[in-house]
Amino acid sequence: MDRIDPNLTRPDLLVLQDLFSDASKLKDQPAKVPENRTGSASGTERAEAGHTESSRRIPSKYEHTESNGSRDDKTAVETLASLNNPKHEDFEPTIFVTWDLKDIKLPRFLNDYLLQPYIKLGRKIVRVETDVVMLTHLLLYFATSVPSAIYLYYRFNWVHGVLHWLMQSYYVGTYTLMMHQHIHMGGILSRKFSWFDTVFPYITNPLMGHTWNSYYYHHVKHHHVEGNGPDDLSSTIRYQRDDIRDFLCYVGRFMFFIWLELPLYFFRKSKTQLAMKAAFWELSNYFAIYLLMQVNWKPTLFVFALPLFQLRVGLMVGNWGQHAFVDEVDPDSDFRSSITLVDVASNRFCYNDGYHTSHHLNPLRHWREHPVAFLKQKERYSNEHALVFYNIDYIMLTIKLMQKDYAYLAKCLVPIGEQVHMSLDEIAAMLRTKTRRFTEEDIQKKFKADIK
Repeated sequence: MDRIDPNLTRPDLLVLQDLFSDASKLKDQPAKVPENRTGSASGTERAEAGHTESSRRIPSKYEHTESNGSRDDKTAVETLASLNNPKHEDFEPTIFVTWDLKDIKLPRFLNDYLLQPYIKLGRKIVRVETDVVMLTHLLLYFATSVPSAIYLYYRFNWVHGVLHWLMQSYYVGTYTLMMHQHIHMGGILSRKFSWFDTVFPYITNPLMGHTWNSYYYHHVKHHHVEGNGPDDLSSTIRYQRDDIRDFLCYVGRFMFFIWLELPLYFFRKSKTQLAMKAAFWELSNYFAIYLLMQVNWKPTLFVFALPLFQLRVGLMVGNWGQHAFVDEVDPDSDFRSSITLVDVASNRFCYNDGYHTSHHLNPLRHWREHPVAFLKQKERYSNEHALVFYNIDYIMLTIKLMQKDYAYLAKCLVPIGEQVHMSLDEIAAMLRTKTRRFTEEDIQKKFKADIK
């Protein structure tokens, strides 16, 4: 077992400590022989012949259970809940992604007359009082990205162009997951600032590589409707998920054809208005970049074109990692078609993006609520044979899959439930079975309810 990264957020540290404590206790107990019956994580029950022990579904009586409530579990849940509750004395808003509030040690003068007044003001400006960090980042982007881009058009310099692109590359992960919160919650600022909440993405999105409104149409109106199923344009099920050629096809398809495929998807689903909107905003953004290229191609390359290309690759690398491990028995389960990561890159810098299973279970769940929701449902995660990893992010996970390094991935797995009795070789073999391509026959059989 590798050491726990001390740079994890406080909630992540509590989650990992809780899981490792459970694993230690379970290792001292004999492995249970699972019942010879199945229960679907998606709420339907389908008997399947020849299930392996490690992939059997659980009895339906467990379908809506939460943690069995040991004293340590309750303490961890209460601690996490108090950090999110503005009325609790232990409430702790997020101000910066790099540091938790308790770790910010400033001279008393700066704390009393700068930090605390900023936090007090920020809590009134943001939609959810925990999210002062989003105001912090909006100020950062409008103080750096926007003026830098404008100045490149005023007086272009190659060094400035490269540095600007590198700066945006550093910002884009955190920004994208801030916008992820924005598109799911209908904004990140309080209602009295709704005008700015509506306007700012049209300024900052293209600077980070996002086309206008496309993230909303593809992610909220498409991906979360289809849930990595057969009709999901970003679904991984038809690909061999540890094969570099399949991965390149996956990225290439999104890169070059999403502008056409997404509107056609909405047309097929009789959502004509969404089809027209998705096509309009995507193509208008391309046209705007084309016009700017004609006016002055040098700054446009660094300000808009390279960020667009880079983000499209990044989005698909991330989605591949999020949905690389799909259960061969019940691929339609949110517990079994997505994963949970407890790592610094995903959760400290990207608004708990590592809790992807929790996000699919409830797309409207606020990002700060994911750790506490996970602990409350950890028994369900265990019974569903969900996968939890630590000390690895989605990019490195995808890289390790391309290398077929399942031994490394096995070491990163946090064993829960029956997994604690598996050896590293057995875990590696189990993970390998969950990256296999689904044939059309498999899809017809296992996604009957989703295929129209």
